[in-house]
Amino acid sequence: MSLSQVAPAATLGPIRQTYAGNAEIPPMAAAYREVSQVVRETGLMQRTPVFYSLVGAAVLLALGGCVTGFILLGDSWFQLLIAAALGIVFTQVAFLAHEAAHRQILSSGPANFRLARALAGVVGMSYHWWDSKHTRHHGNPNQVGKDPDIEVDTISFLEEDAAKSRGFIRLITRKQGWLFFPLLTLEGINLHYLGIKHLVTRRKVKGRWIELSLIAARLALVIVPVFLMLPLGMAFAFMGVQLAVFGVYMGASFAPNHKGMAIIAPDARLDFFSKQVRTSRNIKGGWWATVLMGGLNHQVEHHLFPNMSRLHLSKARGIVRDYCSANDVPYTETSLGRSYAIVIDYLNRVGLAARDPFDCPMAAELRRA
Repeated sequence: MSLSQVAPAATLGPIRQTYAGNAEIPPMAAAYREVSQVVRETGLMQRTPVFYSLVGAAVLLALGGCVTGFILLGDSWFQLLIAAALGIVFTQVAFLAHEAAHRQILSSGPANFRLARALAGVVGMSYHWWDSKHTRHHGNPNQVGKDPDIEVDTISFLEEDAAKSRGFIRLITRKQGWLFFPLLTLEGINLHYLGIKHLVTRRKVKGRWIELSLIAARLALVIVPVFLMLPLGMAFAFMGVQLAVFGVYMGASFAPNHKGMAIIAPDARLDFFSKQVRTSRNIKGGWWATVLMGGLNHQVEHHLFPNMSRLHLSKARGIVRDYCSANDVPYTETSLGRSYAIVIDYLNRVGLAARDPFDCPMAAELRRA
């Protein structure tokens, strides 16, 4: 099976979704031990402080450029370009927060934790909310009932969830593949809301007031200057563009990684290597894809070695690919554009479960064709 293959065409029925389990995925008990030994012997688990210092400096310089441009432009609709640039910069900060949370940047766990929490505050998100969710995702990617990233939240990733949708959400679900990217324009607001809701409503949150203070300070530093220096309509447009670009960029970076890959049955007990490789998708493109996606383009290697520096993921890719080739393990890698097509197709097929129960399945298939 070719290593560069893309995910096969979806074969979901209109209302029946099957899950992969132990029968479909043979065990690879020694695989992770063998691959990780080669990775460690090659030195790919070493920290890269110079690299992250340069990345941090570049992001800080870009942020400074946005602030300078905002001040110099004044009352001008060209400010919307600054808003878009800020959405991009904040996403790059989120990538660094993600890497710090995985202990990729600094040498100690506590130092990485403090850095991740501070960077999440710069973005306007709750680190505690994100970390609790992301940790569960890494442990059980695409596994029903265990991965929070496939739980329904406007978008349904499982047909059983799509079939339960009602009202206006049901209308969205039926065309959710085509609506996916337009809906991402609201994801920036959603990420801020979910983080604040988590901090306010959860009973036990470590560092609750620190995170709330960071988010409040960040929002004030962004919102207050915008509404003080710009006319009211322009200020709202500025915030809308910034949040929309941030939401689309974040969603477009994370969506290709697992959506449309194998969905694991809730009772399946898979070995670590098989579970991570078979549910993850890499994006081709070399260094530019790594810069654009903050290392998320090497999703297979990131899930196998979550605390590996972004700089080393491309080298680990060669090791993992060779091992998969030698052991006939599917290794999925495709272009960024093709990955989006796969995601849209998968979501549309899942959305078929939200159709009218009296609708003819054959007619629905003909309409799709």
